[in-house]
Amino acid sequence: MNDEFPAYGLWSLVIMNAAVFILFAFSFARPRTARDWRSFGAFAAFLVALFTEMYGFPLTIYLLSGWLGSRFPGLDLLSHNVGHLWSTLLGWQGDPHFSPPHLLSYLFIGGGFVLLSSAWDVLYKAQREHHLAKTGPYARVRHPQYVAFTLIMVGFLLQWPTLLTLIMFPILVIMYVRLSRREEQDAQVEFGEDYTQYAANTPAFFPRLGRRRLTTPTDLNQSTSHS
Repeated sequence: MNDEFPAYGLWSLVIMNAAVFILFAFSFARPRTARDWRSFGAFAAFLVALFTEMYGFPLTIYLLSGWLGSRFPGLDLLSHNVGHLWSTLLGWQGDPHFSPPHLLSYLFIGGGFVLLSSAWDVLYKAQREHHLAKTGPYARVRHPQYVAFTLIMVGFLLQWPTLLTLIMFPILVIMYVRLSRREEQDAQVEFGEDYTQYAANTPAFFPRLGRRRLTTPTDLNQSTSHS
């Protein structure tokens, strides 16, 4: 993109990019319950805020240009490349799309969408057969879809950090944690001891490194007898 001209006010690109990524995520997440729609809606709001600043109005650059303009003169140029703030702040001289943060972002975004897709496939089959999802990504973490949404958001923050999305990110993560706790309460009621053993063996969000040791009913009884 030629940076001799401002690259903003392109609201058609805002709508198109937001719609493409939201529909792409929707095809993987497939929200069904009110709780699913709440988590997906928050993710969609994050994407709208991101693309609004990426192609619509560069609020973050506008606000930071006065504060950091003397140290980073490029911030006073309302151009697309300057919007890649990590590259600008790190002093990257080449195309920001090839900077280390931007290249790393592809791993987070791509990995997040792959995880989201594989998690939905397992969850859909489990719900259809009325049993607990414990295979695939669910064998490593109890909430792979929330982990996937978080990875995708981190990837976009590596590409194009904005003040609004940086504020939204921790709020969304806290919301996902709270939603996951409610889901666990529902799963405990529905699946009982099966879910108790699954939760004892499987972390909520961060997979264990190496081979995991399964907790058996015998282990639970021995633990109770020694307490």
